[in-house]
Amino acid sequence: GADAVRWRAAHRGRSARRAHPAARRWRATSQGGGWKEWDDELVLDCHKKESGKSYDSVYGRMNWNEVSPTLTTQCTGYGNGRFGHPEQDRAISLREAAILQSFPKKYHFIDSKDDFKPSIIEKHIGNAVPPRLGFVIAKSIKQHLQNHGN
Repeated sequence: GADAVRWRAAHRGRSARRAHPAARRWRATSQGGGWKEWDDELVLDCHKKESGKSYDSVYGRMNWNEVSPTLTTQCTGYGNGRFGHPEQDRAISLREAAILQSFPKKYHFIDSKDDFKPSIIEKHIGNAVPPRLGFVIAKSIKQHLQNHGN
């Protein structure tokens, strides 16, 4: 039903058709790499200008052996940072972003009765203090209060 459609939409990444220029850019990007390693005909005009050359983290692909980049409110877009999947020719999915932020795998960002809006979920993920980090900080504060009083 509708819940299954929402679940699939939240868990899949968006890939480009193989002949599309975006697909050629994906294939030209190595793990941990980005647009600066592309052949000149693949580089977007905005990055050929002096003002665009400093944006070296956009159109980047993650690397399995490195820490993930800081996730932002646009973390499922390939052109928004180093959010390319390390191996697959696509940006990371909403669920992959949530897992990187340490949300439980079965965490629901929206009520099943609400409209599915990926941009809203992406903002929740990008703006979040990672739940695991919040837990560790809270545990540390609790221990400090127990050891040193109020």
